[in-house]
Amino acid sequence: MTIYDIAELAGVSASTVSRVINNKPGIKASTREKVKALLKEHNYTPDENARGLVNKNTRLIGILLADIRSAHHTDLTYAVEKYLRQKGYCGIILNAGSHAGEMIEAIRILEQRRVDGVLIVGSVFQNDTVENGIKEHFSNIPVVFANGQFDLPNVYCVLADECDGVEHCVDLLVKKQREQIAFVGTGDTPSSREKIKGFKRAMSRYGHSEASLVILDCEASRESGYQITRQLIGGYPDIRGVIYSEDLIAAGGMRAFWDAGIQIPEEMAVIGIDNTIYGELCCPRFTSLDNKMTEMSSEAARILIDAIEGRQNPRKIMLLSDIVEREST
Repeated sequence: MTIYDIAELAGVSASTVSRVINNKPGIKASTREKVKALLKEHNYTPDENARGLVNKNTRLIGILLADIRSAHHTDLTYAVEKYLRQKGYCGIILNAGSHAGEMIEAIRILEQRRVDGVLIVGSVFQNDTVENGIKEHFSNIPVVFANGQFDLPNVYCVLADECDGVEHCVDLLVKKQREQIAFVGTGDTPSSREKIKGFKRAMSRYGHSEASLVILDCEASRESGYQITRQLIGGYPDIRGVIYSEDLIAAGGMRAFWDAGIQIPEEMAVIGIDNTIYGELCCPRFTSLDNKMTEMSSEAARILIDAIEGRQNPRKIMLLSDIVEREST
């Protein structure tokens, strides 16, 4: 059943049916209801590709993630995709990896799909490759960056204050008489560097020189968290508290402490970052800094739709993080 078939049944022009489908004014109420009834009776579904060609939009939103298998990304993608569907848009989710070649390939794919806007999630994308890709391929559509920022005229940024959040994590551990604290995790993204900055700033307030700080780097995996924590146990026996840059790494660290016979929180306090399901699944459940990633991404999706539809928003929004305290502290 085509738009022309509906028009013939209704005794009107195809353009009139099109105006009804697109909820345009200038149609008599009786005609509008007659056409709507026929559309419903014949289960007519508009061809979105054809509508896109006419209206110069596709109602497609590109979503760039590093890896959707991450528990954090799974939760936020669910929230974002649900919001987009409520607003009449469809999301194209791409796992863009963590390498420049994969990222630029994903950008080109979204350009080919003629997306109306792009949502980028994760500070791993805050690099010259992606910034130049936006300039070259997405300069005429809105882009919203969750947990990262670019100083470009068509880019909006939504961030969490992870630097301040980690400072409060240090404050919590010091309050618990755990002044010998280590920071463990990845340090190769802007987000990670902000966390380390907060750690250094807080430790400086408590009289620790930067040279004396214990900051250990590892990959963002449970296995890496386990191995680096074993090294921490063997090399830094005075440490009584650990802040991990991600919950997934903290989960590996918790197992390493268990295997070493170190009791938590009696002998060691542990804090993760992200507030994912990993914190609830470990025994004991560990404290985590909630960096509002899901809320951040939902807010980014809202701003993106606003930008596409001509509504104004600030170019940069900062969300405050909270500590979710559990049994590990």
